[in-house]
Amino acid sequence: MSILYVLIPLALLLLGLAVWAFFWAVGSGQFDDLDTPAVRIIMDDDDKPGEGNET
Repeated sequence: MSILYVLIPLALLLLGLAVWAFFWAVGSGQFDDLDTPAVRIIMDDDDKPGEGNET
């Protein structure tokens, strides 16, 4: 029973840390563009292999 006096504050501390990390990530723009990284992998590059800027 006495372990609850340790676990409950620890759980609340971890919950507070997770909520703070979520709001920090939202505030810093981590979730602004969710579509472009998923589509970027299928976009073709303009340069073909072997056609670099060779002078």
